Amino acid sequence: MNLRDLVYGLYARRVEGRLDHTQVPKHIGVILDGNRRWAKASGGTPEQGHRAGADKIQELLGWCAETDVEVVTLWMLSTDNLNRPEEQLGPLLGIIESAVRALASDGRWRVHHVGTMDLLPARTQTVLKEAEQNTHDNTGILVNVAVGYGGRQEIADAVRSLLLEHAERGTSFEELAETIDVEHISEHLYTRGQPDPDLVIRTSGEQRLSGFMLWQSAHSEYYFCEVHWPAFRKVDFLRALRDYAARHRRYGT
Repeated sequence: MNLRDLVYGLYARRVEGRLDHTQVPKHIGVILDGNRRWAKASGGTPEQGHRAGADKIQELLGWCAETDVEVVTLWMLSTDNLNRPEEQLGPLLGIIESAVRALASDGRWRVHHVGTMDLLPARTQTVLKEAEQNTHDNTGILVNVAVGYGGRQEIADAVRSLLLEHAERGTSFEELAETIDVEHISEHLYTRGQPDPDLVIRTSGEQRLSGFMLWQSAHSEYYFCEVHWPAFRKVDFLRALRDYAARHRRYGT
């Protein structure tokens, strides 16, 4: 361990020691951004960057477990990413599949896919479905893996599901228009039954949501971190929690 690592370790312990666990967010959404930029700065390939980013996930979940976080949503692949050339998308999907298998085999986490399954290759669909089935009875953190995910697509899918459900019941459009409310749509989201994210973290310095959990993040706090995702450290995570705890959430009041 070099001097810099030692200093960071001491600082992280200091921040963690002052952290009020009663103010820790229960659901954290993370936009895993900056893999390719990290690789470029390090003289590596995009694939190496994505692999380093995948390796960071287990570290993050370990930190979350230590601080009593209950739900983590990881944005691993957007619907826009699916438009990348095959020579880029193929290796990226392979890395994501390996990361999901690792989450499932860990034995602690409950894995849940959020996204449009039909947009993904059959092999990726199989990995996601098996991971969810094999971890269903685990009692640890609920890990939402957002693969093939887009916030607008989620809302469109939720409305479509709601309409189909009421069509099967024989509800008329007039009746539905009179009764539909926010909760009806929420019940058809990918994250139905889960608490909305209290905190959304985005790495790599970009200060936008890019369509991440548009419906659920209406009252979320946001934390934008300058470091690229593969370089995200425990001290960066603890700073995000400290920043969150210092805010006063008013929910529009």
